[in-house]
Amino acid sequence: MRHHNKNRKFGRTKNQRVALMKGLALSLIKHERIETTLAKAKELRPYVEKLVTRAKVDTLASRRITSARLGNQATATTKLYKDLGPKYKTRPGGYTRIVKLAPRKSDASPMAIIEFV
Repeated sequence: MRHHNKNRKFGRTKNQRVALMKGLALSLIKHERIETTLAKAKELRPYVEKLVTRAKVDTLASRRITSARLGNQATATTKLYKDLGPKYKTRPGGYTRIVKLAPRKSDASPMAIIEFV
């Protein structure tokens, strides 16, 4: 049974899934808009929104947590705290938007764009 098991596995081991989410989050923070599969976008949304919520309050502890979640990438962490955190200071949540696209030609996988609002 799969009760309370909501996360997608993407046919990968746990380490590969963590690396995938970290890479997608870094790309989204860097470019502020990425195109990926719909399933990956839906998994990425809560991951990134929790990071942005932490970035709204700039403390050393929150910086360390987000830095660890992003693989100690200093550029992404600083962009998160200098640009995105203050931008969404008054917004209570919902920092990202998922827009569905046409299926991919090669394997008909549903595609989507995830971007910051």
